[in-house]
Amino acid sequence: MVGLKQSNLFKLHFFEKHATLAFMKLVIVESPAKAKTIEKYLGEDFVVRASVGHIRDLSKSKKDAIDIKAGFVPKYETVKGKEKVIAQLKKLAKDADEVILATDPDREGEAIAWHLAEVLNLKNPKRVEYHEITKEAIKEAFAHPRSIDEQKKQAQEARRVLDRLFGYELSGLIWKKVRYGLSAGRVQSPALRILMEKEREIRAFKPETYFILTAEAKAKELEFILISEEQPKTKDRALEIKEKGEKALWQVKDIKEQKVSRAPAPPFITSTLQQTASSRLGFSPSQTMRLAQKLYEAGHITYMRTDSPTLSKQALAQMHSLIKQKYGDGFLQPRTFKSKSKSAQEAHEAIRPSDFSKTVAGGSAQERKLYDLIYRRALASQMADALILRSKLMVSSDSDDLPIFSIKGQRVLSDGWLLVFPEAKSDDVLLPQLSVGDKVSIEKIEIEEKQTTPPKRYTEAGLIKELEQRGIGRPSTYATIIKTLQDRGYVTKEGRTLIPTDTGEVVSSFLEKHFGKYVADAFTAEMEKELDEIAQGQRQYKETLQTFWDEFEKEVKSKSDVEKLTVLGPAPEEFKCPDCGAPMQWRLSKSGKFMSCSRFPDCLGARKADGSTIEPPKETGEPCPVCGVGGEKENKKKPGVLIEREGRFGRFIACSNYPKCRYVKKDEQLNSTGVKCPQCKEGEIVEKRGRFGAFYACSKYPDCKFTMKARPTGEICNLCGSLMMEGTKTIPERCSNKQCPNHNPHKLGK
Repeated sequence: MVGLKQSNLFKLHFFEKHATLAFMKLVIVESPAKAKTIEKYLGEDFVVRASVGHIRDLSKSKKDAIDIKAGFVPKYETVKGKEKVIAQLKKLAKDADEVILATDPDREGEAIAWHLAEVLNLKNPKRVEYHEITKEAIKEAFAHPRSIDEQKKQAQEARRVLDRLFGYELSGLIWKKVRYGLSAGRVQSPALRILMEKEREIRAFKPETYFILTAEAKAKELEFILISEEQPKTKDRALEIKEKGEKALWQVKDIKEQKVSRAPAPPFITSTLQQTASSRLGFSPSQTMRLAQKLYEAGHITYMRTDSPTLSKQALAQMHSLIKQKYGDGFLQPRTFKSKSKSAQEAHEAIRPSDFSKTVAGGSAQERKLYDLIYRRALASQMADALILRSKLMVSSDSDDLPIFSIKGQRVLSDGWLLVFPEAKSDDVLLPQLSVGDKVSIEKIEIEEKQTTPPKRYTEAGLIKELEQRGIGRPSTYATIIKTLQDRGYVTKEGRTLIPTDTGEVVSSFLEKHFGKYVADAFTAEMEKELDEIAQGQRQYKETLQTFWDEFEKEVKSKSDVEKLTVLGPAPEEFKCPDCGAPMQWRLSKSGKFMSCSRFPDCLGARKADGSTIEPPKETGEPCPVCGVGGEKENKKKPGVLIEREGRFGRFIACSNYPKCRYVKKDEQLNSTGVKCPQCKEGEIVEKRGRFGAFYACSKYPDCKFTMKARPTGEICNLCGSLMMEGTKTIPERCSNKQCPNHNPHKLGK
């Protein structure tokens, strides 16, 4: 309620409590932060509330989510936890003079506005659209309301339905043919395919040896380093150049100079913001979008989901005035930019500051860094080119058998936009002041052996750039695509580099083999184009989905009989089964690939991916309570017995008929610490595994919920009586009670 006068606060409190007075206009946005910012710019008659994102989504039930026969009619249900928000909005909307929907100006925002209108039963809802949260932009938007854009809403709905149909059908097949719990996505799967294609290039790469030759040169008492323009492939040729070159006579053959203009980059769009924030600030795409969202909602920048590099006349006027004032008329070079993408869909501006008089903005240090990057990128786009002098000095010998040696240099003649972006400026390298024909002495040539390197894996920024170039995804989806691949365990991130996992490789290989068309660039890009056409009113919702579904459903059904992908191929011949000596095969587990005996399930011998042996299963002598003798579903031909085996999180006891029988015994003694639970006095503290790794809890869980984060030592704290637990190398033991001073014993006595 920031910005409301005290009298209006009283009215609003009374209104919400009694819901009998109709005196105001209700404005609904997505986020509370945006609500606070907008409320500052509206008058006393306006109350701004947030839906806190989507209030409805497709039903999670596969059968009920989409009525295909009725024309792909989606069935929506209230998002869990939004019941209270909806009830409050209904109460306010009932007695409001007018309800105005002010959600984001893209398809997602249009869909949220439509859902709000449906749930709140609004007859003629007003919709306002703005691309920056400033007083002027908000006033202008509210002065020109419109109706909900049905075409834009249908495009979002089509995307949602397509993704659900694609994901449910393919994921179900992958569960059956690869492994339970895996999944596929209409946009994520092509992105995974791109990563795997690069991975295969790296594996197939064969390095080649070459040699770099550098010469210590001298002329007119000037010393400098020259580099051979030939990179010999053999050591003999490199030695030949060295031997002859150190004896030859050299002179300056040519000096080339070229003035080059470096133009600034356009202001940011979503993809370039994510790429640059990753390379310059080390922010992940999802982190960049969270920070940009906060800056937008606080009114500091324009809308951050855009594929348009255009700038408004008002913004250009402010930027031009600022450049003239701060740097001078000579540094101003007005420019307009157009999107290179044929599929650019939203008529937004580029991402820029809302007010260029704010050189610093943002609540956190990270927000301020991102704002500074956005500010300087936008300002630089309207500044003069940088002028650079590039030069090259070439030296030749009196022997036709020797290569040319050269040295390159450059210096900035005019900074231009580099004044704003000094980090984009390369250091000046000045060439020795020589003339053509000057004698050069080469006394020593060094040889350095090198090998060609394989292609580099994609970074997050690199993958976003690749997706954009191929027409896969949209500005609002790039960050989500990468996050989904990581969440599903298909990709891991080392530094900024994305590396496919064994699971990701298997899933991608399966899809490429059996559904190559649907994970190809052409299909994915064409679907994006069709969604754009729905938004523009050039294509119908039902016909688009029907065309996709008729062919896709047949394709999925035709693959129902494909062989189950249980074996990924033969393991290296040097690794034999540790139990029977038979050849081994690669198989997939939840933790990745491992080697299994080719005689499985008759032989259970296994090795880890590095070739080390996995401790063989041991029979416990107990029958399986499910398929064993006397079990619930006794297997007469092959009664199951319980065996102790090694798994992802240590030893466990399960049925010998796995995977046909999936019984697992909850035997906590396998991971017991031998320490009694101090809370219930009955159970023992055992090691457990959770999403964040190992922790320690009572074996009587859930009846006893005692937990601790490190292994107990069995000792008791002399200060509070709690269990002591293992610490670090410098602090071997500490109290498990966080409130006890002995929890941080290194601080005692300070």
